[in-house]
Parts: sequence; structure tokens; C-alpha cells
Amino acid sequence: MECDYYFAYGSNMNPTRMAVRGMRYRQSLRAQLPGWQLAFNKRAHGKEGIAYANIVNADHDGAEVQGVLYQLWDHREIERMDPFEGHPVRYRRERLAVKTEAGELHTWVYIANAEWQAEDLRPERWYLNHLLSGRPWLSADYYRRLLATVCVDDPQPL
Repeated sequence: MECDYYFAYGSNMNPTRMAVRGMRYRQSLRAQLPGWQLAFNKRAHGKEGIAYANIVNADHDGAEVQGVLYQLWDHREIERMDPFEGHPVRYRRERLAVKTEAGELHTWVYIANAEWQAEDLRPERWYLNHLLSGRPWLSADYYRRLLATVCVDDPQPL
């Protein structure tokens, strides 16, 4: 099953992170994944209470996950990302349809496996900053919601 696109909604929205991971792509585009919502419910390996980004089926109409759609160098390029995402143990890779300005495209998306999901988790600030670097591809409202995410290492109010 060939697919030349990868939709990043988490830390891989940061192009620098993609480069460090050796991912080669032709271009990056703004995209939305309708019917899903962002959740910080993926347990970090070896870090108690720490979350990484995940997507879950939305429980309300109009929900969408925004992110960066990378047009990969070729269909085998996604295999470079599998070890970083812990595929197939921590995340599974599925093909889903995203919306772009050019229309609907089928793309690879990583979704956390159920046994790696938990409630009451929060991301670390350094991790959230990777998501915030996706600002050029996100709507202002979506970016503001990301910016308001409470992190485990944020200063606690007195």
C-alpha cells in the first residue's frame, strides 16, 4: 500500500525535528483531519505522568486536528519515522484522509495503541514547544488552544 504523505500533529510539526530524524520530504502543507481531536493521552516510555500527543475520535461535530502534511520523498520514506514513533508497539500507522487547500489526500497518521493511552497525563514544555513550532500551518485559534495547554513543568500558581 503506497502512500507518499505523512500527517504530523505532534512534535513532528517541527521541521527541524523532522530533519534531525532524517525524514526527506518535497514540501509541507497545511492540513486538517476531520472527525478527530488532539489528546495528550499517550504515555511517555519511562516517564511517569508524562504525555505525548495522540489523536482520538471526536465526540462532537466540527472537530478536527490541524497539522503539517509532508509530501514524502517517496512512499518508503515513512519507514524512517517508525522507530521514532515506536511503531508498531506504541503507535500504529494508519492511512486516513486529510483536507488540504488542494482537496482530500490520503496520508499516513500515527495513532497511539490503547495499551499506551492513559488519563491525567500532561506534556512537558519542551515537547509542547515542538507542536507550537507548527504555527505557520495552524489556524490562529488552534494555535491559541495549543498555547493554553498546561504542562507538567509549568510554574504552579500560588
